Amino acid sequence: MPDRGRGRGPPVTALSVVRTAGSPERPTFLELLVDLVYVFALTRVSQRLIDDVAAPTRLPFAAIGETLLLLLALWLTWLITVWSTSWLDPEVPVIRVVLLITMVGSMVMAVAVPRGFTDHALVFAVAYVGVQLTRVVYYGLATRRSGGAPSALRSLFWSGLAAPLWIVGALIPQEPARAALWAAGLLVQYTAWALGYPVPWYGRDRIADQPVAAGHLAERYQQFLLIALGEVIFTIGVAFSGGPFLLPETVGFALGIGATVLFWQIYFQRAGRVLTEAIGAARRPSIIGFSAAYAHLPMIVGIVLSGVGYELVISEPLAAPEPMWLLAILGGPGLFLAGRAGLEFQMYSRVSRSRTAGFVLLGALVPVLWRVPPLAAGAVATAVLLGVALADLRRARGREPELPVPRP
Repeated sequence: MPDRGRGRGPPVTALSVVRTAGSPERPTFLELLVDLVYVFALTRVSQRLIDDVAAPTRLPFAAIGETLLLLLALWLTWLITVWSTSWLDPEVPVIRVVLLITMVGSMVMAVAVPRGFTDHALVFAVAYVGVQLTRVVYYGLATRRSGGAPSALRSLFWSGLAAPLWIVGALIPQEPARAALWAAGLLVQYTAWALGYPVPWYGRDRIADQPVAAGHLAERYQQFLLIALGEVIFTIGVAFSGGPFLLPETVGFALGIGATVLFWQIYFQRAGRVLTEAIGAARRPSIIGFSAAYAHLPMIVGIVLSGVGYELVISEPLAAPEPMWLLAILGGPGLFLAGRAGLEFQMYSRVSRSRTAGFVLLGALVPVLWRVPPLAAGAVATAVLLGVALADLRRARGREPELPVPRP
């Protein structure tokens, strides 16, 4: 990424790669091609979660945590790419090569996900480290004469600190130690990204000062959320198409489709719809764009987890109650509502009561639904989402569309 300096004097920028005022803000076809890799990656993550939740052990938290670590690595790879292309021109050949590097590395990571903590741990770690280091080195070399090298060096410094944690973790046979090292590597990189990659004598990238294309950044977040919804459709479609099409399975399938539509409705009514306007209207647009990334993460995790829950509802609708299945059936919608409430707070500086009520109700229903078949739990989860969506529509009826009031 171009150097933003240390806050002294005018920023130094790689002018040849930075977006201009007239640059189109719609994602390019190459960016959409990269997204297709993440469609596949989410299906692999979802299958791992299904295996984790349905495992014979009563407390599969360690396995679920490992899967979430893999998801967080994929998300960070995508997020840094999107953030960069929101202020760098993705049509410039240099940035196109960076996108291709990201696509190839992400695809290798995705195919390694199913056994990413066992047989393919080294493959996943090398692909993750490789994409982080290769694209930074390439960008720094390609823009060294136009001001991009200092920023690339800062990114390289932090990626270099995290790299040994990933490689050593992959080489250690004990999975708990591997998980601890990989979690530390993610913490290093998430923290560095949040702080602007500070390095002594080189300063840091000041996020508040970075120009962003509001329309591009908002649309990329929206597209990834739609990718997650597409993964739910894929998961429940595969589960239902391979079954006997009996009444319980059909009802479970209908509940899954209904929940997918409700996730879409709740997201876009209305904070998700005005994300572009909110980022553009903020006094510091980059701060809103930055914080929106952290609001979207729990929504995406919640949607993926919900897909796992509805897969269990469809495949085992009347099975003996498995309390751990509620982690997916109720926890997925709960995480989504929590993230959606965070996004609404960023857009409007307040949270609707329906979001809070839905989240609290899902948590309160856990002991009530502890001993009911999956189909009943899935029906309750969908009903809660329906209640939140109807409350949104009732509040918006007869009113002018509410304009965003971002906090910064």
